[in-house]
Amino acid sequence: MGKNAIVGQSGGPTAVINSSLAGVFQTAKSCGAQTVYGMRFGVKGLLDEQYVDLSETLRDQLDIEVLKRTPSSYLGSCRYKLPDPAKEPETFERLFAILKKLDIGYFFYIGGNDSMDTIAKLSDYAASVGSDIRFIGVPKTIDNDLTGTDHTPGYGSAAKYIGTVMKELTRDSLVYGMRNVTVVEIMGRNAGWLTGAAALAKAEDCEGADMICLPETIFDLERFMARVEELQREKPATVIAVSEGVRLADGRYVCELAENLGNEDDFGHRILTGTGRFLANEISRRLGIKARGIELSTLQRCSSHVTSRVDITEAYRAGGAAVTAAYEGRTGQMVGFHRLSDHPYQCTTELSDIHSIANYEKKVPAEWITPDGFGVTEGFLSYARPLIQAELTPIYVDGLPRHIYIK
Repeated sequence: MGKNAIVGQSGGPTAVINSSLAGVFQTAKSCGAQTVYGMRFGVKGLLDEQYVDLSETLRDQLDIEVLKRTPSSYLGSCRYKLPDPAKEPETFERLFAILKKLDIGYFFYIGGNDSMDTIAKLSDYAASVGSDIRFIGVPKTIDNDLTGTDHTPGYGSAAKYIGTVMKELTRDSLVYGMRNVTVVEIMGRNAGWLTGAAALAKAEDCEGADMICLPETIFDLERFMARVEELQREKPATVIAVSEGVRLADGRYVCELAENLGNEDDFGHRILTGTGRFLANEISRRLGIKARGIELSTLQRCSSHVTSRVDITEAYRAGGAAVTAAYEGRTGQMVGFHRLSDHPYQCTTELSDIHSIANYEKKVPAEWITPDGFGVTEGFLSYARPLIQAELTPIYVDGLPRHIYIK
């Protein structure tokens, strides 16, 4: 076995992805790794031999604590799809030559669906060439759509941010006592876990979202407009949460109606934007009501000042569990969470075969969506609430949060 470990981050970042990095780094060092390398810009950067010795950039415990509180990907990220090793073996030959040069025995990749595809391909190739490098995936995604785990690190903090913002927008919408509609566009291509989190805003001190539209249900524009009109007769201000990925019965994204479909990335994912603005414009045009479209966009994944302590703690734990698994001889697997109970909230880590996870999606169960398709049930709220609990206060300097980055 090689003496060193290497870790990378891939895909869209989260507010707690660096806590998983800290978990990998500190646990690997405690397990005896001579050097823990960090890939710069994921596996794509590694192919260009871009890497750092993390001991040279994370020098003490204070650096680790700031790292946990720093949003985005400390090492940089990529959206790079490894080719089929049977068709382009030279890519894998180059990659494994670099790993051999660095004396790597343990490889960790922090990411979502596409990153688990990378772990699957690398572990399969290692087995085919007799390499003893161990490959373990560490889950990450605000979308919460990974199978093999009850939830993913990053989701809890994003859900906490969305619940917070929805409360604030609800208060703001009622300021003037006049008829108005606010349409809030929330990330989620095919799964509505984030949009469903808008329901967390409803409490004794907040009316919460009046409509929640998930991509798991077919979006009917006429039915949507009729419901908005009905709500406007009942109350002056209407607040709507809508997923960027809601689709019509014919399969088109609603944002396509506004011609706002972006280019595809290496994994065939299109950039979706404009759903909220389109629906707000339609409300104004058809109903003659003041309407505003608000797109939360990347704020959902980088707002580390509204981080869930449960989330940041579990992110660190996932990184540590991945290292422990690798040092125990496991490979080709991903760390996941198994929930034991909601009240009190209890969760343990477990391992799943990477092939049962890569390129699969976990969606909001139908029984957690209200019969009218415009909300989520108490079952969803019981699932999500434990994940947003408690806070980890940023380290403030001159009135603003302190972050750490590689210069």
